[in-house]
Amino acid sequence: MDDKTGIKLGMQELGRRSVDEFKNSRKLPIIIVLDNIRSLHNIGSVFRTSDAFSIEQVILTGITAKPPHREIQKTALGATESVEWTYSEDCVDVISDLKDRGVKVYGVEQVLGSKKLNELRFDFNREKIALVFGNEVKGVEQSVLNRCHDFIEIPQYGTKHSLNISVSVGVVLWELVRNLEK
Repeated sequence: MDDKTGIKLGMQELGRRSVDEFKNSRKLPIIIVLDNIRSLHNIGSVFRTSDAFSIEQVILTGITAKPPHREIQKTALGATESVEWTYSEDCVDVISDLKDRGVKVYGVEQVLGSKKLNELRFDFNREKIALVFGNEVKGVEQSVLNRCHDFIEIPQYGTKHSLNISVSVGVVLWELVRNLEK
């Protein structure tokens, strides 16, 4: 074993980009839509994860709080400055606009006919997708699901069949990026 194995890397070794470099870099053609998210920590965590995976945009809708907010910043650690984001009151309007722009919209929810996340493949050179995540308790509202192109479900094998919203975003993005790298 190399005697340097296990030594933490500093910011320079990690190749950390500045906010301006990040904003000008190529992004994955993925838009995260957060509808009626109550937890400010979840919102901040989604921003941080979106930065980590270089996601194109986060759209906040409904009761989802908007930056700047101290509780969002605690978990976002500045990612609200690097990740492009917008707010719209009505998620249904957002979905209609995305579809008009040619974006394929997926509700991330356990519904009849949903596709298992681990079975999906996307060609990000040819398509842009939006992933809609809903309220921590009620999930994605039926009126929003009715307008999605399709549905993604995270396979779960325990007794709860429920994940925290920020964990769900991380799992979905990791799987998409992992398959992109294959």
